[in-house]
Amino acid sequence: MKAVRVMQPEELKVIDVEKPVIDKQNNVLVKMKAAGICGSDVGIYHGTNAAATYPRIIGHEIVGVIEEVGENVKSLKPGDRVIVDQVVSCGECYACRKGRGNVCGSLKVRGVHIDGGYEEYLTVPEQDCYLLPEKLSDVEAVMIEPTTIAIQSCSRAELCEEDTLLILGYGALGSSILKIARLSGAKIIVADVIEEKLHEALKNGADYVINIAQEDVIEKVKELTAGYGVTVSIDAACVNDSLLTLLKATGNAGRVITMGFAVEPTEINQFLITSKELDVRGSRLQNKKFQEAIDLIQEGKLDLSGTVSHVYPIEKAQEAFDFVDSKDPSIRKVVLTFK
Repeated sequence: MKAVRVMQPEELKVIDVEKPVIDKQNNVLVKMKAAGICGSDVGIYHGTNAAATYPRIIGHEIVGVIEEVGENVKSLKPGDRVIVDQVVSCGECYACRKGRGNVCGSLKVRGVHIDGGYEEYLTVPEQDCYLLPEKLSDVEAVMIEPTTIAIQSCSRAELCEEDTLLILGYGALGSSILKIARLSGAKIIVADVIEEKLHEALKNGADYVINIAQEDVIEKVKELTAGYGVTVSIDAACVNDSLLTLLKATGNAGRVITMGFAVEPTEINQFLITSKELDVRGSRLQNKKFQEAIDLIQEGKLDLSGTVSHVYPIEKAQEAFDFVDSKDPSIRKVVLTFK
């Protein structure tokens, strides 16, 4: 069967590997249908994701159809369409005992530490599979995983109606965060460098937008918040100066959520944190948020249609990654599909 493996940074290959076989633990065989290209996948390809190990079959936004189940499977059957949780935790360490398996001390992430979903078949435990709403196509369903990341970040931010939120960056991650954040009733500011994306953000529920290429984001935030600053900021751009920008833009007693995985040094101003008593919180992956995202879709509170901009067959994975690297302004989410 075909699989996409990053052999080492900057070396991606479509290879043939053996079809996996179910066992007592990985008791569900999933025939892959669609898999998204995430910023972390791109980071693994370029060698900038500090968590990754090589060689690695990447891909963690993974949708498929169950082809075979083991004798001990209770709730799934062949033909069921599912999305697969990417988090594999031990269930025993301090983080897991605190209900935070997404930062397990022995965390394994599909597509990062263990092989992921850029392959035609995948075996996983039954409990890691979530049934998909019928209304979603396979390609659209890929966006459930980024939605769980957005739910996690808003949860970590304790976002509520009285907040004013700044989302820095409006790519696939930023747009997913906006969809979830607007359910809280908070006022939302979106900042990006591409005018087309900002128009889209306004259409999708942002109250204000800031074009970073034309305006000083700190001054504009102050103007929009009567000088106070936002009460919550989320870094969906994850570039070198993001954190300092958010520390400056966030007002007293606010929360700053960081999501980047770069390891190069970045400037941090301790005075900004201490004097305003800011909470700077990491938000990693998601903590069993798939059913929450699916429930929002079923209840009509979340619409994922129209969020995928480009689709490539798995055989053209290199072309797809090259296109993502082009930073074409039309890119929202790029998805790989399987026959």
